[in-house]
Amino acid sequence: MKNIATALVKAQKAFAPALKNAVNPHFRSKYVDLASCVDSVIGALNDNGIFLFQTTTEHPDGVICETSFLHESGERLDCGKLFFPSPKHDPQGFMSCLTYIRRASLMAATGQAPEDDDGNAATKPKETKANHNLMQDHITSISESTTLEELQTRFKEAYKSAGTDKEWLEAVTSAKDLMKRKLK
Repeated sequence: MKNIATALVKAQKAFAPALKNAVNPHFRSKYVDLASCVDSVIGALNDNGIFLFQTTTEHPDGVICETSFLHESGERLDCGKLFFPSPKHDPQGFMSCLTYIRRASLMAATGQAPEDDDGNAATKPKETKANHNLMQDHITSISESTTLEELQTRFKEAYKSAGTDKEWLEAVTSAKDLMKRKLK
């Protein structure tokens, strides 16, 4: 393990920052996409004789992913399996989950953190009033649901975003109830 350890230290010193280069239009927030994560480390890894690969395993409720490194000496380092549940059990839901878990696994394995990552937001105190524009987007999303499963997923996201804001909690519940009647 000496060769791969030495090469990983050298590579990590040359990693580029993982930049938030993609925008989630639904939540109006920027995030680091998978391509940016890979681009920020792949050159340094390859320059130090390290091949990066990720394996996935079937799971009926989500995706299991493991990031591994293979050194040109033949030494291999597996970084541990990670499981994420898929919120939607359809191809789009599983692909979204796959992209998300690959990004998270790679960032954990390489010690990356996006600039001003979401962990910082988690340590800030929660506000009691929900963001008006975000909640309007959630209401619109609920009203555009085409299946009961989609409605339930969108309702959960909206309800979580509403936090303790009673006005918005009532609004998203009403919007869900109205769409539920329409979809039946």
